[in-house]
Amino acid sequence: MKNSLSLFDRFDKLDTSINKWLVANSINILRFTMGIVFVAFGVLKFFTGISPIESLATRTTSELTLGVFTGHNAMVFVATLECLIGFCFLTGMFLRVGVWLLALQMVGAMSPLFLYPSELFSGTMHAPTLEAQYIIKDIILIAAGMVIASTWTGARIVARPQGFRATLSKRVAGVYRDVSTVPYA
Repeated sequence: MKNSLSLFDRFDKLDTSINKWLVANSINILRFTMGIVFVAFGVLKFFTGISPIESLATRTTSELTLGVFTGHNAMVFVATLECLIGFCFLTGMFLRVGVWLLALQMVGAMSPLFLYPSELFSGTMHAPTLEAQYIIKDIILIAAGMVIASTWTGARIVARPQGFRATLSKRVAGVYRDVSTVPYA
């Protein structure tokens, strides 16, 4: 029994070390990887016929801009917007601008769900098509953008190490807020 406790204690130390590392680095990793995703998908949109969502994005952009951007110009507009967001996230420069551009882009990215519902939910029992699933997953990007946006007002993840056993019975990990440092609390 002593060996299993010792093994468990070693795992607990490893788990705590990993958690401390995640606290120190996860938001920057999230920001950087979002930047990579936006640049990569943005670059695809500069080239006709490469992006799997090209037709839908072109039609949506045309509608949302009231015809100001149509055809390939609509894709160039979206591609430029996504690359700008990506560069803001990659470099950390103009991050507030990048997050606001992300919010604008997400309105455009999610709008086909409302503009073309019969096309996007045309499967059996109105199951989402691959394009709809592609759009719906953007909810994750919205949430990640919200986490990154919170950092410009000083929000940080605070490490409050707890043993592995102490957290096993908890349904959701605790979120701590030090209100003494928040000027508007």
